[in-house]
Amino acid sequence: MIQKCEGIVIRRTDYGENNKIITLYTREFGKIGVMARGAKKPNNRLSAVTQLFYYGYFIFTPSSGLGSLQQGETIDSMRSIREDIFATAYASYMVELLDRSVDDRKANPFLFELLYQSLYYINEGYDAEILKFIFEMKMLQVNGLSPTLSQCASCGNSEGEFSFSIREGGFLCHRCVGKDRYHMKISPMTVKLLRLFYYFDLSRLGNISVKAETKKELQTIIDAYYDEYSGLHLKSKKFLKQMDSMKELF
Repeated sequence: MIQKCEGIVIRRTDYGENNKIITLYTREFGKIGVMARGAKKPNNRLSAVTQLFYYGYFIFTPSSGLGSLQQGETIDSMRSIREDIFATAYASYMVELLDRSVDDRKANPFLFELLYQSLYYINEGYDAEILKFIFEMKMLQVNGLSPTLSQCASCGNSEGEFSFSIREGGFLCHRCVGKDRYHMKISPMTVKLLRLFYYFDLSRLGNISVKAETKKELQTIIDAYYDEYSGLHLKSKKFLKQMDSMKELF
């Protein structure tokens, strides 16, 4: 029985001389894998619809293993992402983070919307680094991680100056920083943005302008937290770091 779904291409792998195995994150079924026969041939009808980040409707024949992709219909090709090496680097990291964080065939409409909106905003030229931070903070919950961001992880106080403690798993107020000698001092703006990115609805995103120093603090905190608690080691993250160092040359 043929099925139709709304999905985004999050991974593609060459298979044989002419075929590709495509991983889709779909609204209806969650993450699924399909075989796209002949998709490596430039003029094949499946060639365009199996590009990374492509968003569309897909018709496929399901099976107990890989389904068989029959056709795709474009909603948004996300072409601007693929035409910009920096946008590609950030978007590649996001889709790999999602791919590694979810099991097959577990639908999550909230997560689908998060992925779509993140890629849409990158495609439209919004700050991809900020979108990456937001995506990472939202994905913490998907990975079962809940940093303490609304109050001090030690005393529960919600007022005062805060640092971040990897060991305590969240903010420490100025009264409790002595509990972790390795706490990270961060600005009030970084405190505000970590909370905002974790809790707010991405569909309400406006133009967020963030200073370079604040971005560095956000990067340090988020990287350290993921390294300590997530168990994820992503190839795209190494490439992204190389791209970030290149950005300073432009």
